[in-house]
Amino acid sequence: MILSQFQTVGRDLFTKGLVSSHSGNLSIRLGERIIITRRSSRLGCLEEHDLIETGLSKNDRNTPLASVELAVHRAIYQQTSALAIVHAHPPHTVALSLTETEIVPIDTEGQSIMEQVPVLGWKMRVKPGGLGDEIARALKQRRIIMVHGHGTFAIGQLLEEAHSYTTTLEESCQVICLLKSLQVGIPKK
Repeated sequence: MILSQFQTVGRDLFTKGLVSSHSGNLSIRLGERIIITRRSSRLGCLEEHDLIETGLSKNDRNTPLASVELAVHRAIYQQTSALAIVHAHPPHTVALSLTETEIVPIDTEGQSIMEQVPVLGWKMRVKPGGLGDEIARALKQRRIIMVHGHGTFAIGQLLEEAHSYTTTLEESCQVICLLKSLQVGIPKK
């Protein structure tokens, strides 16, 4: 059952172009353990061996196999009530993160679930696994954040919930990008 949840979300992120062949990662928290996708796994076609179980705060023999974003996932779980995390690289969201310090959805769907999404990591080079504490602090107030030029981190009680925030933000960013490409002003609230 756990594998099928990861497969469904991973496949959808890949087919929608929100992750490339070997990017992005997913995890769930089970008490003091985390199940996280394997380092460089292909979210579009996950198998049992792509799910790595490791400690929430302690390393074990499986830790070296876990995603390079494990430190961020751990920080989020330790500082929030999240039970699931989706980290993706949605292209329109990434593009806007290069010019905006926050993303404010203007479409009805986006506005219904998020007022604004902060873009963290400006004026710094963010390496995979970096900014864990800053990301976790921001996710205490929101369900999704963006790391400048890198990708989103979304939380939920289920993978499907975090996935929903990720896809909704990307759709909102597509609308913003389309309006900008048409050289139409963004409507005021």
